[in-house]
Amino acid sequence: MQNITILGSTGSIGTSTLQVVSLHPEKFSVFALTAHKNTSKLFEQCLRYKPSYAVMSDEKSAEILAKQLKSQGLKTEVLSKEEDLQAVAAHPQVDTVMACIVGAAGLSSTLAAAQSGKRILLANKEALVMSGELLLQAVHENNALLLPVDSEHNAIFQCLPPNAKLGYRCESVKQIILTASGGAFRDWPLEQLTTATPAQACKHPNWTMGAKITVDSATMMNKGLEVIEASYLFRMPIDAISVILHPQSIIHSLVEYQDGSTLAQLGEPDMRVPISYVLNWPERIASGVKSLDLLAVKCLEFQPLCLTRYPCLDLAYQAFKVGGTAPTILNAANEVAVQLFLDEKICFTDIPKLISYVLERTTHKSAKNLDIIFEADVIAREKSFKWLDKNRKYAAFN
Repeated sequence: MQNITILGSTGSIGTSTLQVVSLHPEKFSVFALTAHKNTSKLFEQCLRYKPSYAVMSDEKSAEILAKQLKSQGLKTEVLSKEEDLQAVAAHPQVDTVMACIVGAAGLSSTLAAAQSGKRILLANKEALVMSGELLLQAVHENNALLLPVDSEHNAIFQCLPPNAKLGYRCESVKQIILTASGGAFRDWPLEQLTTATPAQACKHPNWTMGAKITVDSATMMNKGLEVIEASYLFRMPIDAISVILHPQSIIHSLVEYQDGSTLAQLGEPDMRVPISYVLNWPERIASGVKSLDLLAVKCLEFQPLCLTRYPCLDLAYQAFKVGGTAPTILNAANEVAVQLFLDEKICFTDIPKLISYVLERTTHKSAKNLDIIFEADVIAREKSFKWLDKNRKYAAFN
């Protein structure tokens, strides 16, 4: 029986994790659930799974949840501080931590889980983007186990030899190939992208995901972050990690070996597949996802990427090559830009412009500790809003 803490349980990954957990009550017990402000959904989850703790980072939401749970006679303790997130990730009774808080907000709790030697199911790619070396060092020093949830990295992990370890180079691997759907605007004429709305950007052709990551898919920043993450996880030079368009999202990634063999992992575009794989690794369990019908799929397409359409991908490669805090700056600027777009304060094509501006005007430092990383994150966000003030009159929705 694994006791599980789910960091970000009301999001799409957290919800899918609970669906898989529900299929195997003999294997998994929910110890703690966390969310930001989605009181109604966390309340429903607490009623069903009866965790020992529930953490809401928004204090008012936590107060509301506490009253609701008390009225139902539940003994779940409701907490609301940043250190409480870290506490439920590092708690001695916890075996496994699903780290799926979106963005920089999930870094501290993920690191706390690593420092406590937990089995970490990593769905928060920003934790590695911002502090790859620090996180991997904590994993290795504390005998933690890091397993990738992202469909692409999970696919790569499945295609590696059985004795492969994350954070170490597999010398027989020549190249890693990440597949990308191309997002909501893959087939749009470039000149129409300035008119793209948040509602249109959030209509992913294949996957059901949260708003932020769906916009990242449309800009291809999600793939840029995944390239950085893959370099850390598999210790591959970034130039040995490529991205190709695969509209069907059936092949989730490929690994090319030195002998000329290429292995691929195929499956329905449903996150319950990679979630079930890491939950019970190295043994496989039922995910609740239907079998892949290749006769129904019929055709698998592959296309080259056009960086003119997806400049954010190139920005990610550049930031990683600069190193230090540059990936942190990239991530922070992107988080601000995406939220501004979702709030209809900038247009879709402003996202890479804002990120490029911040990268060029922020000093890069060695990312040797969390204080430096968080300082870079704050500075990058401040400069992102300076870009907005400077360019506000050009914003499409104002």
